[in-house]
Amino acid sequence: MSTKTASTAKSAIIESRDQLIASFARGEKPSDRWRIGTEHEKFVYALGDHHAPSYDEASGIRALLGQLEQYGWAPVMEGGNVIALTGADGSISLEPAGQFELSGAPLDNLHQTCAETGRHLQQVKAAGDKLGVGFLGLGMWPDKTRAELPIMPKGRYAIMLRHMPRVGSLGLDMMLRTSTIQVNLDYASEADMVKKFRVGLALQPLATALFANSPFTEGKPNGKLSFRSHIWSDTDPARTGMLPFVFEEGFGYERYADYALDVPMYFVYREGKYIDAAGLSFRDFLKGELSVLPGELPTIDDWNDHLSTAFPEVRLKTFLEMRGADGGPWNRICALPALWVGLLYDNGALDAAWDLVKDWSLDERQALRDSVPELALDAPLPGGGRLRDIAGEVLDIAHAGLAARGRLNGAGDNETGFLDPLREIVRSGKVPAQVLLDRYHGEWGGDISRVYGEASF
Repeated sequence: MSTKTASTAKSAIIESRDQLIASFARGEKPSDRWRIGTEHEKFVYALGDHHAPSYDEASGIRALLGQLEQYGWAPVMEGGNVIALTGADGSISLEPAGQFELSGAPLDNLHQTCAETGRHLQQVKAAGDKLGVGFLGLGMWPDKTRAELPIMPKGRYAIMLRHMPRVGSLGLDMMLRTSTIQVNLDYASEADMVKKFRVGLALQPLATALFANSPFTEGKPNGKLSFRSHIWSDTDPARTGMLPFVFEEGFGYERYADYALDVPMYFVYREGKYIDAAGLSFRDFLKGELSVLPGELPTIDDWNDHLSTAFPEVRLKTFLEMRGADGGPWNRICALPALWVGLLYDNGALDAAWDLVKDWSLDERQALRDSVPELALDAPLPGGGRLRDIAGEVLDIAHAGLAARGRLNGAGDNETGFLDPLREIVRSGKVPAQVLLDRYHGEWGGDISRVYGEASF
């Protein structure tokens, strides 16, 4: 989730709806300026007893952030607490229960992305070794109840924690017990955004399946392969989902702005503090009628904050966010951007991917998304067959897209090798969660603590 950084500059007051629409157009870039921004989260745990460290304990999250400052990271403060770090590799932020997130810098190619990931993991592991903490790469805490998890001192999280139970039964699990990998990608024009958005939404269930890595809850199998994905089905229907309107004729910046305006607010940020606006309307804010700030009009910063509180499977800001994957190990962190860059950053690949999904109906897309958390690659495919039947073809399209980009490292290798972990999943026929379940029922003998040795960085 987003972290506010200190700024003395005030953004422009929003005086018309056109400014909201124009905010998306400002994201347009020619293809030679398209970048890759990768975000990945991991769980922090004490090596001794596997508990989730609190913010203030001796070897807790505050101390971990402090250790990382030696690598050139600068602290971001809120209410006297360090709640994030910024640096050349982007920003390090805290999810609600202390999940550690790197929001990587916008980079030109996947070689840079994977190098950035490697630097970050080396730094956090070195810092963790000094404090006696480790890092777990899964999509959901495998053994923790909500009550066993700490809460980080961030104002927006306090508001969300109060509001989530009002709108869904699993929102607190989303906040406290999940981790993800995401990738942020650019677009050249409104039409380019629309095509990428549609392909991204239609194939998001395939990403969920390939990265499914959350089969345990409170020490036992939970009946899902991606419980993290299942959680989103009962978090908050007003701000989640597959956005069927994206596939309607005429979809573009204006239609997404209308959607975002109808997403209930969480907060307004003023003078370093979060004002609770949960459930209120941004449309009222545009009219100066927001009850918690009567007479005040929103700024572009307020709009950008509001956009960050919608959580569909693909999200539009001044870039597109692909949001369907569970957290996982180092090689899959690099594989997710490889999948989406390959599909979306080459016109031939984008056309081929669209041809694959363009005839799927609204109901078929929704049915696929609904079945993937439990069935992963065995989910029924629109038109017959199983999702696994097109997985190899989609990876072939992504491979061709990456090859066409021709981004080489110092050894002369292109970016296609970053797809290899996904190729192995398709070849084996087992997604990561199924591998973990086999071990739980086999060599682990039902001992969930063995997952820490298996899935730690």
